[in-house]
Amino acid sequence: MDAPLAERIRPQKLEDYVSQAHLVGPTGSLTHQIANGIIPSLILWGPPGTGKTTLAQIIAQESKRPFYILSAINSGVKDIREVIDKAKQAGGLFTARNPILFIDEIHRFSKSQQDSLLAAVEKGWVTLIGATTENPSFEVIPALLSRCQVYILNAFTREDLEALLHRAMTKDSVIRSKNIKLAETEALLRLSGGDGRKLLNIFELVVNASPESEIVITNEKVLSLAQQNTVLYDKTGEQHYDIISAFIKSIRGSDPNGAVYWLARMIEGGEDVKFIARRMLILASEDIGNANPTALVMANTTFQAVSVIGNPESRIILSQCAVYLATSPKSNSTYMAIGQAQQIVKQTGDLPVPLHLRNAPTKLMKELGYGDEYKYSHNYENNFADQEFLPDAISKTPLYVPGNNSRENSTREFLKNRWKDKYGY
Repeated sequence: MDAPLAERIRPQKLEDYVSQAHLVGPTGSLTHQIANGIIPSLILWGPPGTGKTTLAQIIAQESKRPFYILSAINSGVKDIREVIDKAKQAGGLFTARNPILFIDEIHRFSKSQQDSLLAAVEKGWVTLIGATTENPSFEVIPALLSRCQVYILNAFTREDLEALLHRAMTKDSVIRSKNIKLAETEALLRLSGGDGRKLLNIFELVVNASPESEIVITNEKVLSLAQQNTVLYDKTGEQHYDIISAFIKSIRGSDPNGAVYWLARMIEGGEDVKFIARRMLILASEDIGNANPTALVMANTTFQAVSVIGNPESRIILSQCAVYLATSPKSNSTYMAIGQAQQIVKQTGDLPVPLHLRNAPTKLMKELGYGDEYKYSHNYENNFADQEFLPDAISKTPLYVPGNNSRENSTREFLKNRWKDKYGY
């Protein structure tokens, strides 16, 4: 049986690689390293079908290193050790460039499986390249993550997807032998959801299902042939990132009906329940915050619950949490506060800590005035003493502005009683 179109036109050289210019373009963060063959162990993080496997293969080929590949779906510790032993033998004592071990979907590896990679990466027996669609901060153990650089791959843009179609029509002998006219591409691009592999699979499906001597690709033809088959090409569901966006925006917009609908779309598409719960956990702080601090507790409990329960019962817990968050009062005041504070830090640099706020564990530090004139709040009425807590250069700069909701209105009154003259609450 012929290989799928996506496999047949997989680029073999960096110059043929489509997209990810921030990584492998003329000034890309990986370009110089690939050219010099100095490749660190790294994690490629990005949506499905964005070229993670292809990039790993090109890196190995360009750097002229042995290449070993494992899939986290069907590999265990025994498989890892066997490959590492082979890699050690292939590298040898006098080989400057060690073999590359590529692990697809590394987020599916258990802690023990990831632990089994540590020594090989630490001692340089292999250069690890892991590919994941999930946030490595959550799915890769800290010990392994600290030994790897993380590079983010972006979903393909419209231009990238069109370039893939052009490549298919000019580089693949099977497609090139057919009389194909791309009259319309909107449906192809939309159904792909930024996934290059999915785009090529749908394109090939439409071409193979068209018996005409001249195949005219139109939106109507694509939708009629591909829509019912789309799920075959994307286990996470159609337009994965658009749907999670719609879900989050429905909750932010206080519409439980929209939230539950988009939740159902993700569940029916086979989405990872931990991914859904994780996104709600972020939203609980970013979009609800101190308007209802219990929302964060609820979301965290939901994440912990679905992590141990799994499908199909997790849908009940996810629905409860989604409705709770959607119907909760909203505030992004703490999210805005940390954003503004980080911006000030970037603009002003490392401002010195005021002397009265400094720690004074030694006699010399005390003699230098560290901690002098600090007012211990509990020694004053209402456990409050008016004093400066910001560096002099940004004194009186309000960062946290309470939102307009019942709980934060109470917080505003609290702050006004203490800091009205300083911060203008």
